[in-house]
Amino acid sequence: YGDEKEARIAAESSRNELSEELNRVKLEQKRLNDQIKMLQDTNKRLQEYNTSLQQYNCNLQADATKNAETIDKLQKEKNTMVETMNGLKDHSNSVKLQLEMAKSSQSEALKQKNNLLSEVEALRGELHQVRDDRDHKSAEINSLLSDLGVYKELTGKSSSELENVMIRCDALEETCSNQTEKIKTLQIQLASANEKLKRSNLTTMETMSEYESQKRMLEDLQLRLTEAEQKIVDGEKLRKKLHNTILELKGNIRVFCRVRPLLSNESGAVSYPNNGENIGRGVELMHNTQSYSFAFDKVFDHSASQEDVFTEISQLVQSALDGYKVCIFAYGQTGSGKTHTMMGNPEFNDQKGLIPRSLEQIFQTSQCLMSQGWKYKMQASMLEIYNETIRDLLATSRTSIQDGAASKYNIKHDANGNTQVSDLTIVDVRSINEVSSLLKRAAQSRSVGKTQMNEESSRSHCVFTLRIFGVNEVCNLLLTSSIHA
Repeated sequence: YGDEKEARIAAESSRNELSEELNRVKLEQKRLNDQIKMLQDTNKRLQEYNTSLQQYNCNLQADATKNAETIDKLQKEKNTMVETMNGLKDHSNSVKLQLEMAKSSQSEALKQKNNLLSEVEALRGELHQVRDDRDHKSAEINSLLSDLGVYKELTGKSSSELENVMIRCDALEETCSNQTEKIKTLQIQLASANEKLKRSNLTTMETMSEYESQKRMLEDLQLRLTEAEQKIVDGEKLRKKLHNTILELKGNIRVFCRVRPLLSNESGAVSYPNNGENIGRGVELMHNTQSYSFAFDKVFDHSASQEDVFTEISQLVQSALDGYKVCIFAYGQTGSGKTHTMMGNPEFNDQKGLIPRSLEQIFQTSQCLMSQGWKYKMQASMLEIYNETIRDLLATSRTSIQDGAASKYNIKHDANGNTQVSDLTIVDVRSINEVSSLLKRAAQSRSVGKTQMNEESSRSHCVFTLRIFGVNEVCNLLLTSSIHA
């Protein structure tokens, strides 16, 4: 009985302990269930937030597309206005030329008028002189006639003297008649000169009126052009803002993965998820019956072309022209295709790498932005790090490239966060052809060697730098950026 009692007491205590343990387990289960619910709610909210972000991103891309279309439309209107303005400028120049010709004609007419007026004054003086002479001659005739009468009455001179006096009188009358005809001719010439002067003044007034009308039209077009340029500037600012917002949503730092085809001596299998959230972003590797999964911002399979890879990073190249610092670099083991991705074969359009395509886009876009008042200056440099030694690939002589010591080139950082290498060759470039020749020259100076995966593999780290300096005198803007690849 005593043993049974002790066993019963031990069983009851064990049962109590188990009950307490069960209660604790239930409490722990309840707590874990609450945590699971909380995590599920959090996951649901995160999914909703992710959906809203994707929707917001789509809206921003749509707005960016609309703004791009608006900017294109405004650009077309601006080009039309510029063409119209150029035509009006040509017309204005022709009107100005006509006006100058009219002014010269007017000045000639004024000179002719002044000459005619002086001639008229001279003729009037001559007319007054002739009239005075006529009056004097008439007085002389009258005096002679009176003298003749007196002579006839008093002295009775001979008829010969009378005839001489009559001849003299006829000559004086003929002279007076000639002077009268000359006066009439001069009056006709004066009236013709006055008529020419009136016509010249009328033509000048019409030309001035047309010039003022063209001037007002030109001022109106210039005002409209200024408004259109301001709209384009505002649209460009909005485009930059939306562009940078989209890039920030995608991520200022993004990691892409490019898979090249497997070689004949390589084993393993590569696959890509075809469902779930990792479509286009994930890659799965099978090695020795073991599966490995990786996720990136973007995955390019072995069928992806150079154009496909560049399309994904082309927006970053646009950011360089907007004044931001951009860095694009490839990382991977020897023979993984870094040089092919970054440089490719510039001789063929479909095999060009990221660097040649980025430079082409930069120069093409900078040419388009010249119509908006932007002027760009670009400087290029290229170096490689070989055996922990910096080598200038754009040095003028091959000896200076091979004999370059690490102490000659020092990496420096200024107060603005810019990184520079001292004594590095910097070349001003103005076209894509100049940059292509620099890339060819640098490629010939690179250190290469044979590996098991590549007959001619790059044995160094290469860095190409393009510094961009932009100025817009219309908007009074200045930017400095760089792109490293």
